[in-house]
Amino acid sequence: MRFSRHSIRIAAFKALFALETNPEADKRDLYENEAVLPLNEGEPVPRFLEELVSGVIDHQAELDQLIQSHLASGWTLNRITRPNLIILRLATYELRYNSEVPTAVVINEALELAKDFSDETSRKFINGVLGNLEKEFPRN
Repeated sequence: MRFSRHSIRIAAFKALFALETNPEADKRDLYENEAVLPLNEGEPVPRFLEELVSGVIDHQAELDQLIQSHLASGWTLNRITRPNLIILRLATYELRYNSEVPTAVVINEALELAKDFSDETSRKFINGVLGNLEKEFPRN
Protein backbone atom coordinates (compact mmCIF):
# COMPACT_ATOMS: atom_id res chain seq x y z
CA MET A 1 0.00 0.00 0.00
CA ARG A 2 1.59 3.23 -1.16
CA PHE A 3 -0.55 5.57 0.94
CA SER A 4 -1.05 5.37 4.69
CA ARG A 5 -4.58 5.33 6.06
CA HIS A 6 -3.83 8.72 7.58
CA SER A 7 -2.92 10.23 4.21
CA ILE A 8 -6.04 8.64 2.70
CA ARG A 9 -8.19 10.23 5.42
CA ILE A 10 -6.65 13.59 4.57
CA ALA A 11 -7.45 12.99 0.89
CA ALA A 12 -11.01 11.98 1.81
CA PHE A 13 -11.40 15.19 3.82
CA LYS A 14 -10.14 17.27 0.89
CA ALA A 15 -12.37 15.48 -1.62
CA LEU A 16 -15.46 15.82 0.61
CA PHE A 17 -14.69 19.48 1.19
CA ALA A 18 -14.44 20.05 -2.58
CA LEU A 19 -17.70 18.13 -3.12
CA GLU A 20 -19.46 20.35 -0.57
CA THR A 21 -18.64 23.31 -2.80
CA ASN A 22 -19.25 21.52 -6.09
CA PRO A 23 -21.46 18.41 -5.65
CA GLU A 24 -21.35 17.75 -9.40
CA ALA A 25 -17.55 17.39 -9.47
CA ASP A 26 -16.19 14.10 -10.78
CA LYS A 27 -14.75 12.14 -7.86
CA ARG A 28 -12.02 10.53 -9.99
CA ASP A 29 -10.86 13.99 -11.10
CA LEU A 30 -10.75 15.05 -7.46
CA TYR A 31 -8.78 11.96 -6.45
CA GLU A 32 -6.27 12.55 -9.23
CA ASN A 33 -5.78 16.19 -8.25
CA GLU A 34 -2.25 16.54 -6.89
CA ALA A 35 -3.59 18.61 -3.98
CA VAL A 36 -5.87 15.75 -2.89
CA LEU A 37 -3.80 12.63 -3.53
CA PRO A 38 -0.64 12.44 -5.64
CA LEU A 39 -1.54 9.45 -7.83
CA ASN A 40 0.81 8.34 -10.57
CA GLU A 41 -0.50 8.04 -14.12
CA GLY A 42 -2.85 5.04 -14.26
CA GLU A 43 -2.48 4.27 -10.56
CA PRO A 44 -5.73 2.98 -9.05
CA VAL A 45 -7.53 5.02 -6.44
CA PRO A 46 -7.07 3.41 -3.02
CA ARG A 47 -10.15 1.39 -2.07
CA PHE A 48 -10.19 2.95 1.41
CA LEU A 49 -10.46 6.44 -0.14
CA GLU A 50 -13.39 5.38 -2.32
CA GLU A 51 -15.02 3.73 0.70
CA LEU A 52 -14.70 6.81 2.90
CA VAL A 53 -15.87 9.37 0.34
CA SER A 54 -18.73 7.27 -1.05
CA GLY A 55 -19.72 6.10 2.43
CA VAL A 56 -19.97 9.63 3.81
CA ILE A 57 -21.92 10.80 0.77
CA ASP A 58 -24.26 7.79 0.71
CA HIS A 59 -24.98 7.96 4.46
CA GLN A 60 -24.78 11.73 4.95
CA ALA A 61 -28.36 12.16 6.21
CA GLU A 62 -27.91 9.40 8.79
CA LEU A 63 -24.48 10.69 9.82
CA ASP A 64 -25.81 14.22 10.21
CA GLN A 65 -28.69 12.93 12.34
CA LEU A 66 -26.27 11.03 14.59
CA ILE A 67 -24.02 14.07 14.94
CA GLN A 68 -27.00 16.36 15.62
CA SER A 69 -28.23 14.02 18.38
CA HIS A 70 -24.90 14.45 20.21
CA LEU A 71 -24.57 18.22 19.98
CA ALA A 72 -25.07 20.41 23.02
CA SER A 73 -28.50 21.92 23.52
CA GLY A 74 -29.11 24.82 21.18
CA TRP A 75 -26.51 23.67 18.63
CA THR A 76 -27.42 22.71 15.08
CA LEU A 77 -25.39 21.38 12.18
CA ASN A 78 -25.63 24.79 10.51
CA ARG A 79 -23.62 26.25 13.39
CA ILE A 80 -20.68 23.88 12.80
CA THR A 81 -18.00 25.08 10.40
CA ARG A 82 -17.71 23.08 7.15
CA PRO A 83 -14.28 21.60 8.00
CA ASN A 84 -15.46 20.47 11.43
CA LEU A 85 -18.65 18.96 10.04
CA ILE A 86 -16.72 17.03 7.39
CA ILE A 87 -14.30 15.72 10.03
CA LEU A 88 -17.24 14.66 12.20
CA ARG A 89 -18.95 12.95 9.25
CA LEU A 90 -15.79 11.01 8.38
CA ALA A 91 -15.26 9.85 11.96
CA THR A 92 -18.93 9.04 12.48
CA TYR A 93 -18.93 7.01 9.28
CA GLU A 94 -15.95 5.00 10.51
CA LEU A 95 -17.45 4.50 13.97
CA ARG A 96 -20.73 3.34 12.44
CA TYR A 97 -19.58 1.31 9.44
CA ASN A 98 -15.95 0.28 9.88
CA SER A 99 -15.68 -1.97 12.92
CA GLU A 100 -12.14 -3.02 11.93
CA VAL A 101 -10.70 0.31 13.05
CA PRO A 102 -10.50 0.73 16.84
CA THR A 103 -12.53 3.60 18.26
CA ALA A 104 -9.45 5.29 19.72
CA VAL A 105 -7.83 5.32 16.27
CA VAL A 106 -10.92 6.83 14.64
CA ILE A 107 -11.09 9.60 17.25
CA ASN A 108 -7.33 10.24 17.14
CA GLU A 109 -7.42 10.50 13.33
CA ALA A 110 -10.31 12.99 13.55
CA LEU A 111 -8.32 15.07 16.03
CA GLU A 112 -5.30 14.98 13.72
CA LEU A 113 -7.48 16.25 10.86
CA ALA A 114 -8.73 19.01 13.13
CA LYS A 115 -5.13 19.92 13.98
CA ASP A 116 -4.39 20.27 10.24
CA PHE A 117 -7.61 21.89 9.06
CA SER A 118 -9.11 23.64 12.09
CA ASP A 119 -8.04 24.98 15.49
CA GLU A 120 -7.62 23.90 19.11
CA THR A 121 -11.14 24.94 20.12
CA SER A 122 -12.52 22.87 17.28
CA ARG A 123 -10.40 19.88 18.30
CA LYS A 124 -11.96 20.00 21.77
CA PHE A 125 -15.45 20.32 20.25
CA ILE A 126 -14.87 17.38 17.88
CA ASN A 127 -13.42 15.29 20.71
CA GLY A 128 -16.50 15.97 22.85
CA VAL A 129 -18.98 15.06 20.12
CA LEU A 130 -17.08 11.89 19.20
CA GLY A 131 -16.68 10.96 22.86
CA ASN A 132 -20.46 10.96 23.15
CA LEU A 133 -20.95 9.20 19.81
CA GLU A 134 -18.53 6.37 20.56
CA LYS A 135 -20.90 5.07 23.25
CA GLU A 136 -23.42 4.23 20.51
CA PHE A 137 -20.98 1.96 18.71
CA PRO A 138 -19.13 -0.15 21.27
CA ARG A 139 -16.33 -2.30 19.89
CA ASN A 140 -15.36 -5.74 21.11
